[in-house]
This record gives sequence, C-alpha cells and structure tokens, in this order.
Amino acid sequence: MPLTELRSYRPEPSEPTDFDAFWQRTVTQARAAARPARFEPCDSGLRTVEVFDVTFSGYAGQPVRAWLLLPRHIEGRLPCVVQYIGYNGGRGLPHEYLTWSAAGYAHLVMDSRGQGSGGFAHAVTADPDPAGTPATPGYVTRGIGSPETYYYRRLFTDAVRAVDTAAEHPRIDRDRVAVHGGSQGGGIAIAAAGLARGVAAALVDVPFLCHFRRAVEITDAHPYREITTYCATHRLSEEQVFATLDYFDGVNLAARAAAPALFSVALMDNVCPPSTVFAAYHRWAGTDKDITVWKFNGHEGGSAHQTAEQMRFLAKALA
Repeated sequence: MPLTELRSYRPEPSEPTDFDAFWQRTVTQARAAARPARFEPCDSGLRTVEVFDVTFSGYAGQPVRAWLLLPRHIEGRLPCVVQYIGYNGGRGLPHEYLTWSAAGYAHLVMDSRGQGSGGFAHAVTADPDPAGTPATPGYVTRGIGSPETYYYRRLFTDAVRAVDTAAEHPRIDRDRVAVHGGSQGGGIAIAAAGLARGVAAALVDVPFLCHFRRAVEITDAHPYREITTYCATHRLSEEQVFATLDYFDGVNLAARAAAPALFSVALMDNVCPPSTVFAAYHRWAGTDKDITVWKFNGHEGGSAHQTAEQMRFLAKALA
C-alpha cells in the first residue's frame, strides 16, 4: 500500500460490545489483589544511576519483576518512562537501559511474564496461568480459545499495573509518566495507554498486536504466522480466534488512548506491516499525535534515530 493510501487508511474496526466492561473488570480485579511493590537496591556497578530490583503485583495479584533506574544527583520528583519489551525478550540487565536515565528520566523496565528465552534479553517472571489448551509454539495463540484465558490478558494487565507502580513511587511525578515500547512492546504500550490511569505520553514503535485480521492476510512472518499456523491446523477455529483477538487488538485499544503520542512505522517492515500500524495510529483518540515514517527500513525501524525523535517529543510532552 503506498504511503498516500496509508495516511488515509481507516478500516472499520471489529470491536466486541463488552470490550470496555471486560477490561474494566480485569484491571479492577488486578488492583484489588495488589500488594505494595518492593524496590530492592541492586549493586549493578553503575555509578550515575541508582538501580532497584522491583517486584510488583500484576494480573490477579501475581508477581511481576522490573528494573527501576533513577539518575543520581537530581533532586525532586522525576518524569518516568515505563518500557515494555519486544517479543520473547525480558528485562535483561540494568546496564542495557541507560538512555532514559541519562536523559534525566526515571526508567521502569517491565519484565514479560513467561517470555525471555528468545536469544537476547532474558526474563525472570513466570507465567503461573498457562492455558493447557493446544497452541502454536510461542505466545500469540496461548489460551486463544477465550479472552478470559488468553495470554495477552495477563501481559496487558501487568503493563497497566507497571504504570500504577511507577506513579506510586515517591521519586516519580505521577503526572509525568510515559509508556514506551517497540514491536510487541509497542503493542503493549498502546494497551497501557488505553487502559491505565494518567498516562502522560506514549512512544509506540513499529507495534505488533494491531489489526490482526489484516496482518495474517498479508504477512507470513512470525509472530503473526503463529495465528495462521494455528488456524491452518484447527480448521474450524477461525471465528473464535478472531473473536478473542478483537479484545486485544491495538486498533481497539488505541481508541481509548488520549495521551500525546509519537508512533513510528517502517515501510519495508514485513513483521508488522505498515497498514496495521497506521490502522492503530489513526484510531488513537488523542489529537496530539504524530508518526515518523522510515521509508527504507524493515522491522528495525528508526533505531537510534527514532530515539532522538522521542527525546525531543518527550521533552515537550512532559515539560
């Protein structure tokens, strides 16, 4: 699809009638089950930042791990960037996340439950509720028989609780909490911005988990391929699969997000096709939004160049 068409691409959404009730119930239950977060000082060897090993209550009160990095020698409450990780990654090690603390922000890096064995950043958070029903290897079809059991119900709820946890920390300005992520992390950031309270800005890069119905028709790249493999094997499951996915589609969640947002899209991205990104971008409810287009890049997007754009954007959005 050429860029001129992408800029006007607004597909008709497929949205469950009980979408808001489902998410309100899920998040309310998680908050009711939450215990106070623990912030344990970590001897990371870093001198310019304080590092804390965080444990907070996520979905159904289950423990989720994170890192919190606070720049040293800055007084008062700090703006905060809450970051979500790409597919099959985890929180890794603190020294892998120095950009935002170096720029003067508190930085909360959320682990991804059950993931973190994909060959790059490892995770330490278990997923105690894996659905026992058949699934394609990976996470995209885990528990897909119902929105109640679907994996991303748990992960998206963790993301909301990560925002809550950041906002409640005494060194963080609760009115200046931003969400950030790329690929799967971008899809999670959309969900957090649409479901959490008080998100002040969103940085969404080449997001996964958007416009599922189109994605599976135009790419056979993983992770979307997990859905097509599942439907090819479970030949009578298509209706139920997409009925579940509609509750987790970034196109629907973006319609609940009002914070200032900076998206990015790569026009040669076959993992998260550009039309799926634009579909979510155009439904973003906030009017203060922009999208950076990287014409000749694939799923790596703008990389460090996009980070520079994000720093300028956040300096204004969280001023």
